[in-house]
Amino acid sequence: MNILIHHPTGNANVRAAVSGLSQADMLAGFYTSIATFPGSILHGLSAWSPLAELNRRRFDEALRSKTKTWPWREIGRLTATKAGLPSLTKHESGFFSVDSVYRSLDRHVAASLGQAAKRGTTAVYAYEDGAATSFRRAKQLGLQCFYDLPIGYWRAAKRLLEPERERWPEWVSTLGGFKDSIAKLARKDEELRLANRILVASQFTANTLRDFPGLLAPIEVIPYGFPSVAETRQYISVGRGRPLKLLFVGGLSQRKGIADLFAAVKALGSHVELTVVGGKTTNNCLALDAALTRHQWIPSLPHASILSLMREHDVLVFPSLFEGFGLVITEAMSQGTPVITTERTAGPDLITHGQNGWLIEAGSTPALQAAIEELLYRPAAITEAGQAARETARCRPWSIYGQELAHALAQ
Repeated sequence: MNILIHHPTGNANVRAAVSGLSQADMLAGFYTSIATFPGSILHGLSAWSPLAELNRRRFDEALRSKTKTWPWREIGRLTATKAGLPSLTKHESGFFSVDSVYRSLDRHVAASLGQAAKRGTTAVYAYEDGAATSFRRAKQLGLQCFYDLPIGYWRAAKRLLEPERERWPEWVSTLGGFKDSIAKLARKDEELRLANRILVASQFTANTLRDFPGLLAPIEVIPYGFPSVAETRQYISVGRGRPLKLLFVGGLSQRKGIADLFAAVKALGSHVELTVVGGKTTNNCLALDAALTRHQWIPSLPHASILSLMREHDVLVFPSLFEGFGLVITEAMSQGTPVITTERTAGPDLITHGQNGWLIEAGSTPALQAAIEELLYRPAAITEAGQAARETARCRPWSIYGQELAHALAQ
């Protein structure tokens, strides 16, 4: 099987998928927006500070011959974002919006599939919001369609997040998922209907597809891998005037359970210290603005700095209410930082409660507060769970995910 895989930004999971297919000799091509390789013009430009973002688009030299790019729409998005031109990146309608970038690449891939099929391509692997056009063309050409759903199904999201409007009305403006147009939601459903196989990274995501109004192709759960494991990690005792150092990393939205976290931390007072890393999903939430003034807030950090910060904190708290996976979970565990998370993430796929982390009920402030309090009473559990988390990460590097994905698609 020769699989053409496309994604506009090449996230960590996409990189592992491409690498796995390449090593299995199943990669027909990798199509993306921006890709830099050693010695390329874009690689040289990445040394210039304003274009440092290009460093995140660096790929292995072995992929150069099979990589095709259409960079201009994504370059426009990055430029408009840095220049502070929100009208150009406005949700769905902006010419350089994320949606526009995804649809543009999807159209380019669709237009090139005829030639790809002549060169031996037998399947297309695409991701949510960027698959509809290429899948339609693939069906015309008799190609297989593999669909990757990184986050849960939208109908389940509406069902599970709707109660937040009553529970936390002052945080409703942060729930951006309710802004998707009818046309965008229809495209999501069309992508699912066209798929011959559906790949997800957590059992939670698979469960959300029960809300789909119709029959679906077979669904396979393949959890993502872990980053490189930190070789050393020191644990400093909690107590005797030292508060429990909590860390949250992610978008500042109630979809991530951020209101529950702020409420739990407020109840625990000076016994805990919270650091929040992540950008606002809206500038129109007074409750969020007020909460951020009471804690250390870092809007953005390079990935390496986030890993370093994780090692400096006792626990990562990730009380998400709807998460297809939650890469920050694996990142923290790889650094020996144990995680408190919910059953609506990849937590249940990776964490054994009380051994290498802790699982709580989503949307329950009391459950979150109780989990944190338990660590104040028994701080030795942090070291025990952190060491176990690091061993869990050591056993499942990203390469395992790529190998399992390639094996599943070859069946």
